[in-house]
Amino acid sequence: MFSERTSVGLDVHARSVVGHGIDQVTGEVFTSRLVPDGGAVTAWLAGLPGPVAVLYEAGPTGFGLARQLRSAGYRCEVAAPSKLRRPAGDRVKTDARDAEHLSRLLRLDDFTAVAVPEEATEAARDLVRCREDSRSDLMRARHRVSKMLLRHGVVWSGGHAWTGDHLAWLARQRFAQPVSQYAFEEALDQVLATAARRDRLDVRIEELAADSAWTPVVRRLGCLRGISTLTGFALAVEIGDWTRFDGNSIGAYVGLVPSENSSGRSRVLGPITKTGNGHIRRLLVEAAWHHRPRYVVGKTLRGRWDLSTPAARARGDAGNRRLHHRWAVFQARKKRYNVATIAVARELAGWCWSLAVIED
Repeated sequence: MFSERTSVGLDVHARSVVGHGIDQVTGEVFTSRLVPDGGAVTAWLAGLPGPVAVLYEAGPTGFGLARQLRSAGYRCEVAAPSKLRRPAGDRVKTDARDAEHLSRLLRLDDFTAVAVPEEATEAARDLVRCREDSRSDLMRARHRVSKMLLRHGVVWSGGHAWTGDHLAWLARQRFAQPVSQYAFEEALDQVLATAARRDRLDVRIEELAADSAWTPVVRRLGCLRGISTLTGFALAVEIGDWTRFDGNSIGAYVGLVPSENSSGRSRVLGPITKTGNGHIRRLLVEAAWHHRPRYVVGKTLRGRWDLSTPAARARGDAGNRRLHHRWAVFQARKKRYNVATIAVARELAGWCWSLAVIED
C-alpha cells in the first residue's frame, strides 16, 4: 500500500530526467526537467513534501539512479515497462505525460516492480553477457569463413569442424585471386581473435565461480546434468535472488510456459511466451538436451558433486533421474523434439530453483 505523502514519477533518459510529483494531501503538483545526475534528482526530491516515493521505468540507463536514491533514504521502485497499464485511447506520448502516468501508478500501487541488483551482481552480469556476446560473435565469424569456402567449392571432410586439424587445414587454403586470399585471411584471423577472447572470459568466469558470493549456488546447480560452471554462474548472477520465485513461477519468469487464449469453455494454448531473460532461457534449453541420454554418473558429474553438500548431491541425483525419465516418456509418446525439450527445460528450471534455495 502507498503510505508516503508525495508520489514522484521519473521519465529517465540518457540526457534528461523529467519529474512529476503529486502531493496526495494538498493535491499540489510539482514538475521539473533535470539533468541525468543522481545528485540533481536527490536535491529536487529534498524540496518536496515528505515522505517521498519514486518510480521510474527499467531501461538502458540501468539501476544506478535507484541505488543512489535508496541510499539517500527514498523508497525508489523500478517498474517493468512491458507491464505498465496505459489508457487505450491515449495517443499522445511525451516525457511529461509519462512521468505523470508513473506518479499516478505509484500512488495506486498499480505496477510490477523489477528487482534492483546490487552493484557486484550487475558487474557480474556484464561479464556473463560479454561472454555471451563473444559466443555469438564467434559463431558468426565461423559462418563467414565456412560460407566463403563453400562459395569457392572448398569443403572440409576430415571430421568435426573447428578442431586443431581443421584450423591447420584452413591455414593451408590458397586462392587464385590475391584479394580473395586477403579476405579469407582476415576472416580467419577474426575467428582466432574471437575464440581467444572467449577463452579469456571463460577463465575469468571460472575464477569468480570458484571464489565469490555466488560460489555455493554455482556448486549446488552443478549437481544437475548440463549445468557446467559457466552455465551455473550465468544462472546465479542473472536470476540473483532465487527466493522471489517458487518451483512453478520460475518457469513463467524465463518464458518457458505456453501462452494461452481462453474464453468461456474454450481453452487454447499457444507457443511459449518467451518473456523475461532470453539468455537464461537459452541456457536452460541447451542444458535440457543433456538429460536425453541414459543417466550415468560420470567422472565430470561426480567431480562437481564432490564440491557440494550431501543434500545438494541427493537433490541433484533425484533431478537427473526425473528429467531423464521425462525425456523417455516423451520419446515413447513420439513427442516432437522441440516440444519435449521445452517441457524438460521448464521442469529443469524448477529443479535449479530447488537447489539454489536449499540450505547448506
